Amino acid sequence: MTEFIPPGTRFHALPSPFPMKRGGELRDARIAYETWGELNRARDNAVLIVTGLSPDAHAAANAGNAEPGWWEAMLGPGKPIDTDRWFVVCVNSLGSCKGSTGPASVDPSTGKPYRLDFPELSIEDGADAAHEVVRGMGIERLACLIGNSMGGMTALAYLLRHPGSARTHINISGSAHALPFSIAIRSLQREAIRLDPNWNNGDYDEATYPESGMRMARKLGVITYRSALEWDGRFGRVRLESDRPDEEPFGLEFQVESYLEGHARRFVRRFDPNCYLYLSRSMDWFDLAEHADGKQADGDVLQGLARIRVDKALAIGASTDILFPLQQQQQIADGLRAGGAEAEFLPLESPQGHDAFLVDIERFGPVVADFLAGI
Repeated sequence: MTEFIPPGTRFHALPSPFPMKRGGELRDARIAYETWGELNRARDNAVLIVTGLSPDAHAAANAGNAEPGWWEAMLGPGKPIDTDRWFVVCVNSLGSCKGSTGPASVDPSTGKPYRLDFPELSIEDGADAAHEVVRGMGIERLACLIGNSMGGMTALAYLLRHPGSARTHINISGSAHALPFSIAIRSLQREAIRLDPNWNNGDYDEATYPESGMRMARKLGVITYRSALEWDGRFGRVRLESDRPDEEPFGLEFQVESYLEGHARRFVRRFDPNCYLYLSRSMDWFDLAEHADGKQADGDVLQGLARIRVDKALAIGASTDILFPLQQQQQIADGLRAGGAEAEFLPLESPQGHDAFLVDIERFGPVVADFLAGI
C-alpha cells in the first residue's frame, strides 16, 4: 500500500468528520493540490481544474516542482490557461493515491490502511472535497471550473451541489452520466484486478501485489483512451524483431502489443489497485439525473443539467472518443443551455480519441484559450 505524492504538493484538511454521499464518513481526511499564478485582491480570477481518474495535482511545473506536469502544454504563462492572468488550482481526487485521502491512506481509527474499509466513494464526494479546498482559500466564486474526463463528471456535480460557485465552466471529454459501453469496459478492468490472486480482497502489499490484474486493467484502459485510427497510423501491422527469442507461447508478436505492455508496466506500480477500483466504480455510479438526495429527476439527465446555473459554458470533445463520445458533450451543452447558460458544444476532429485533450494541444489549446479570453 503506497501513496505516490509529487514534490511540492500541498494539502488541505477536510472538515472532520467529512460525510460521504452513500453513507459513512472520513476523519482527518485531506486533499492534495497545487497552484499556479497569483490570486488577485478581488479573489475573482481563480480557475479550478478537476482531473481524470489517474492524474495527480501536478498539472504543470511550478515553484514547488519544476518537473513537467501532465498538462504542461496547456497551463502556464502565455499558454491557453494563462497563469499571468489566472490563479489556477488543480486538486487530486478524493479516493486517489496521489496525496488525497483514499483506500491506500491510513485510517486514523485503526492506524492501518483503509483498504476496502474506505467508505463507498461517489463523484459527488470528490466534488464536495474540491469545493472545500476552494472555500478554504477564501474564494467564493470561481472564474471558471474546468473538468476533463472523470473531472468533467466531478465539475458537473460541483456546480449542481454548490450553486453559484463558478461563473463559467469548460467540460472537456466529460459526461453527465456513464454509458453502458464505458461501464462495461470499467467493469472488465475491475474484474481483472479482483481476479488476480494477489489482490486478496484488497489485502496486498508490495511483495504480493496484483500486478497482472493491474496490467490487464491498464491495457484495457489505454485501448479505449485512443482510437482505432491512431493505433493503425502509429503501429499498423508492424511486428517485433524476427530474431527476438520466443519467451512464451502466444507471447508478444506485434509492436502494438509491446507498446501496451510497456505502458502498463510503467503504470502498475504507480497507482494503488484499491484506489483504482473505488474511483472506477464512482464513475459508473454517477448520473446527474439524480437529485442530491438520491431521488430521480424523472430519470432525465437533461433535467439534472438544467438545474446547474452558470453564465457561460463550453463542452468539447474528440470525434474519435469511444469512451466519452461526442453525444455526451452535446448533451451537456444542451442541458446547461436549458438552465439559462450561454452554452456551446464544439466537436473537434482529433484522431487521438479520449486522450486527445492531453496530447492534441494544437486543437484543444486554442479553443480553451478563446473561451477564457472571453470571460
